[in-house]
Amino acid sequence: MPTLTQAPHHTLNTPPTQSLPGRRPVVSRGQRYLLPGLAILLVGAVLVGAGVGAVAVPVPAVVGILLHKLGVSTGLAYEPQQEAVLWAIRLPRVCLGVLVGAALGLAGASMQGLFRNPLADAGLIGISSGASLAAVAAIVLEVKLLTVFAGLAAVREMLGFYLLPTVAFAGACGTTFLVYRISREGGRTVIATMLLVGLAINALAGACTGLLTYVATDEQLRSITFWGLGSLGGASWPTVLRLLPFLVLPLLWLPRLGKPLNLLALGESQATHLGLPVGRLKQQLIGLSTLAVGASVAVVGAIGFLGLIVPHLIRLVAGPDNRLVLAGSALGGAVVLVLADTLARTIVAPAELPIGILTALLGAPAFLWILLREQKLRRS
Repeated sequence: MPTLTQAPHHTLNTPPTQSLPGRRPVVSRGQRYLLPGLAILLVGAVLVGAGVGAVAVPVPAVVGILLHKLGVSTGLAYEPQQEAVLWAIRLPRVCLGVLVGAALGLAGASMQGLFRNPLADAGLIGISSGASLAAVAAIVLEVKLLTVFAGLAAVREMLGFYLLPTVAFAGACGTTFLVYRISREGGRTVIATMLLVGLAINALAGACTGLLTYVATDEQLRSITFWGLGSLGGASWPTVLRLLPFLVLPLLWLPRLGKPLNLLALGESQATHLGLPVGRLKQQLIGLSTLAVGASVAVVGAIGFLGLIVPHLIRLVAGPDNRLVLAGSALGGAVVLVLADTLARTIVAPAELPIGILTALLGAPAFLWILLREQKLRRS
């Protein structure tokens, strides 16, 4: 199995081919049509996700309802029930899936570019485990803490439904800050140390989560299990609007770091000689990825493999150019999560399958395929 400090795949260590003066860079057909194709797939996934369910809403009706909300009269027929279901239930869920999927895909691609390893994702440095531990602690210890600290009752009343997401986000930020501080040596961040500290923090957070699960009541266990497996079932327009400010900066800024990541692929010393502020780039990548993953996990729970598999699949088409990989991972993550959520809420209807189970069932075989493919490439 490849080490975590070296990239096993040549495309992560090889920067994009530079064109000769006077010549245009060579762009393959897959690279040329990657982003437009993913954008079309995303539109299709949104239409399918908005229309499929107990109350079927055909695509023309979906288009007619959306245009009607924008003040455009189309004459497309739809029923009032379809409009109510689409606007109040389906569309917030689809929008939440687009935001979270894009955030997780971008964060995964950023971590893979930073560590120059296709097996890296944001969970390696403890973001997901920190959020999970904080959320489980809030579920299990809430009553005891409210009894001991009277001032927490006012905080509980003020936050209401958003107490758990707020605590989970704080846990993700706290864990990442701890990993980042420990991995600082001589005024710079050592990636190898960060990975080792992240593994240790993940193990510690997992043990603490298991201990809290052991002492939890049956009702608390149901909440822990449902939250830990991830779900978009609690989507609403207030949820989307409260999550949006946290994800705007990562979704807009991370794709702009593609060119610096291409220089970083040459190695830290070479990138520094070329004028790249490597330390600041690491801080931006880690901070924005923490913001994206922490906010997403805080709202929808833990959704595994998405940030690992999607960037790797995009890289197979886009090649080593991180400018394409980052943008493609955002679009691809949104497509995958919207379609996975549509399948999760319809495959066992009227019940709903936690989306984390579905992404794990699909992602684990893909992960094994990646490992076998890397092994075959090394042998050849």
